[in-house]
Amino acid sequence: MAWAYLFFAGLFEIGWAVGLKYSHGFTKLVPSVFTVGAMAISLFLLGLALRTLPLGTAYAIWTGIGTIGTAILGVMLFSEPAEIMRILCIVMIAAGIIGLKLVSP
Repeated sequence: MAWAYLFFAGLFEIGWAVGLKYSHGFTKLVPSVFTVGAMAISLFLLGLALRTLPLGTAYAIWTGIGTIGTAILGVMLFSEPAEIMRILCIVMIAAGIIGLKLVSP
């Protein structure tokens, strides 16, 4: 169950990261409320996952999921560049996440 908590915590991290962009520095109410809510849920789920998973592994995977998802949505939603080196780096982060999952309890 801890891995599921961690996965969803990472998804909510993506939500709050994208929400930060839409909130325009917390000047827009609805995106700001969404962002703060997603932050709280993400941290709560991370805390649940940390009951059984090693801190370093869980934190690295949590931030990795957030990084990958946010980078992909940055390209899709905000026309950020999708250069080959950027994509390669995202793939390397994904490989690191998979590696940590494979070697962790």
